[in-house]
Amino acid sequence: MAANYAVGDCGCNRGVFRRVNRSMRSVLRSGPRSRRALLLPAAFSTLALFAAVSTAGADSPQLETVSVDGRTREFLLHVPEELPEGPAPLVFVFHGGNGDPVGTMRLTRFNEVAERARFLVVYPQGVGRAWNDGRITQVTEPHRTGVDDLAFFDSLLELISARHAVDARRVYATGISNGGIFSHYLAANRSEKIAAIAPVVGGIADPFHERFAPTDPVSVLIVQGTADPLVPYDGGPIAAPDRKDRGGIVPTDEAVRLWVEANGCGPEPETAWLPDRDPDDGCLTESRTWGNGRNGAEVVLWRIEGGGHTWPGGIQYLPVRFIGPATRDFGSAEIWEFLQRHRKP
Repeated sequence: MAANYAVGDCGCNRGVFRRVNRSMRSVLRSGPRSRRALLLPAAFSTLALFAAVSTAGADSPQLETVSVDGRTREFLLHVPEELPEGPAPLVFVFHGGNGDPVGTMRLTRFNEVAERARFLVVYPQGVGRAWNDGRITQVTEPHRTGVDDLAFFDSLLELISARHAVDARRVYATGISNGGIFSHYLAANRSEKIAAIAPVVGGIADPFHERFAPTDPVSVLIVQGTADPLVPYDGGPIAAPDRKDRGGIVPTDEAVRLWVEANGCGPEPETAWLPDRDPDDGCLTESRTWGNGRNGAEVVLWRIEGGGHTWPGGIQYLPVRFIGPATRDFGSAEIWEFLQRHRKP
C-alpha cells in the first residue's frame, strides 16, 4: 500500500523529488538516532506534500466525476487517438496509498502503451487517496467508513461502456501497493467481469483471504520484490515510518496458491528468468507460471530478486535505503502483454 506517504504516486516532477531526497539524506545524517526517528516520518509526509503539489499543475489533465452511493468520485480516462474498429479493451490502473490518478499515469506511463496498443485506460481516485482493499485498519478513510470501492468500479465500467465500445471480455486491472492489494480484492469479488489482473507490490489482504472465493477464473500476474520493506514478500504487517497499524497481507506464495486453486491450474509451475536488460539495477526476475486453468486461466509470479517497493521501469522516487531498487528489466508494456493474452469466454 505505498505506506500512505507518496509511494506509487511518484510519477511527478523529478526535480521536486531530487530536492526532497536531499532533505531526507540530511535528516539521516543529522544528530543521534533518536532524533532521526522523530524526523523521518515528517520527511515522508513532506515528500507526499511535494508529490501532491507537483501533480496538480496547470498542465495536468482534468479529472471527471461520477456519483456513487451519494458521493462524488473522481477518475481520469485516457482515450487513445485511434481505437480499434471493434470493441476496445479497458484497463483500470489503481494508485497506491496517498496517490492520485495523474501521478499514477506519469509513473506507469500506461498512456504510451495504450496509444500503441489502442486500448482505453482509466485511473480512478480513491477516497482519501486510498482503497478499501480487504484489510482491517483505522488509518485510512475507506477502511474506517466502509467505502464501497467495488460499487465505484461497477459505476465506472458502466459509464465508460456507455461512452465507448468496451469489450466486456477484455476488462483488466492493475495497480501499485494499496492499488495492487485492491486489484486482488476487486478480481475476487468481480471475477465475472475481470479477465486478468496484474497487482504490483501488493498482496492479498488479511483477513480477506479467509473469504477469498472468486466464482470465475481470472488470470493473474503477481509482481513482487523480495526486498520490499513496506509490503513484505513473505507477508505480514504493512510497514510505515509512523508505525501505525495498517493491517497486513498474506505471504506472496500463499496468494499464488489461492489463485492457482481458484483457477484450477496445474500444481507445478514452469520456471524461467526474464532477460536482465539492465545489469546495473540490482534486480533479477524469476518467472513462475501455473497454467492449464479453467477457461485458459494462468497464474504467473514475477519474483523480483532484490526488487523494492517500486513500479517496474518507473523512477526511483525515493532512495534505495527507504524502498529498495526499481527493476529496469520490464515495465508497463510487458504487464500489458500479459493482460492482453486473456479474455473472458
